[in-house]
Amino acid sequence: MDDQDAPDDEAFAFETQAIHAGQEPDPRTGAVMTPIYATSTYVQDGPGDHRGYEYSRTGNPTRTALEANLAALEGGAYGRAFSSGMGAINTVMNLLEAGDHVVTGDDVYGGTHRLFTQVYDQYDVEFSFVDMTDLDAVESAMRPETELVWAETPTNPLMQVVDVQAVADVAHEGDALCAVDNTFATPYLQRPLEHGADVVSHSLTKYLGGHSDVVGGALVTDDEDLDERIAFYQNSVGATPDPFGCFLVLRGTKTLPVRMDRHCENARDLAAWLDDHPDVSEVFYPGLDSHPQHDVAARQMDDFGGMLSFELDGTLEEASELVSSTEVFTLAESLGGVESLIEQPAPMTHAAVPKAEREAAGLTDGLIRVSVGLESVEDLRADLERAIDGALN
Repeated sequence: MDDQDAPDDEAFAFETQAIHAGQEPDPRTGAVMTPIYATSTYVQDGPGDHRGYEYSRTGNPTRTALEANLAALEGGAYGRAFSSGMGAINTVMNLLEAGDHVVTGDDVYGGTHRLFTQVYDQYDVEFSFVDMTDLDAVESAMRPETELVWAETPTNPLMQVVDVQAVADVAHEGDALCAVDNTFATPYLQRPLEHGADVVSHSLTKYLGGHSDVVGGALVTDDEDLDERIAFYQNSVGATPDPFGCFLVLRGTKTLPVRMDRHCENARDLAAWLDDHPDVSEVFYPGLDSHPQHDVAARQMDDFGGMLSFELDGTLEEASELVSSTEVFTLAESLGGVESLIEQPAPMTHAAVPKAEREAAGLTDGLIRVSVGLESVEDLRADLERAIDGALN
């Protein structure tokens, strides 16, 4: 392999692409790491005669490298980076028009729910929130004006697993796009384009960045026309990431495989331990045989991820006491960093969802969500044991 060529084709394994795809040594200096091109504008040789870049909202070399890297990891042809995951999701919504209809999950991330119901609702875009693990419910929700089916899998925070191929088939039968938020799984564990999705969304803030020090988002597709529409809104709306943020995510993707292996290993251990715990009434983790969509997860995922949720066999106040008293787990929103985080979705990440809707979807006030980090799993177990015991006694 020529060391000047980035191995960004399908001949190379995921781990190799994570480190090299979209990136080449800097042609001027030979720098191995992609430089941070901290510039807003670029010289032109004549009016309109530029050298590939003219203004950094439209394009930046550091961002270009990141976008090519992300596209390769998802197995897509085109990638676009954004200043946040919500900026990416909003760009998909920009593709819609007044009168259009969207089918989505009844337990989507609270920020996604807020965008759908409090922003696009005023623009006469309608939404149907359904249990997307129930294919009949998805089919029944489809209308002639349905233009988009938006899925998360695993879902946030109930860890339901949506059959991407089946949902994509329903969307396409109705001439609608199928978009999948792949943040929880990452392309290391799941690649929705391989299962029929038209576009994949990520919060780069989470596992792809991996160190809780950057905010970003991305969209990946195989469809050139769709990518051109996404690029138009990316540039026109301007929710684009800065070059330093792109550099940080590129640093993160290089270690994604080894980090995800440890996240998954620790989460499997904690999920099994919690499942046997006398003070835990239910555990939500796709890797458990008892999970209702375990077979779907085993079929479309390479492992089961680092996220889990559980119900404490206690009151709302006791659950709040638990998440407030851990020592190794940090009480904080977000997920996917090297450190373990714990939170209570109802008053935190999903506070924007009305209580009645939360409870109808099974998201109770006592639900606890855990982002399992890379610490010693023995320390994580001991920390949860202390917190559970302290909350209930």
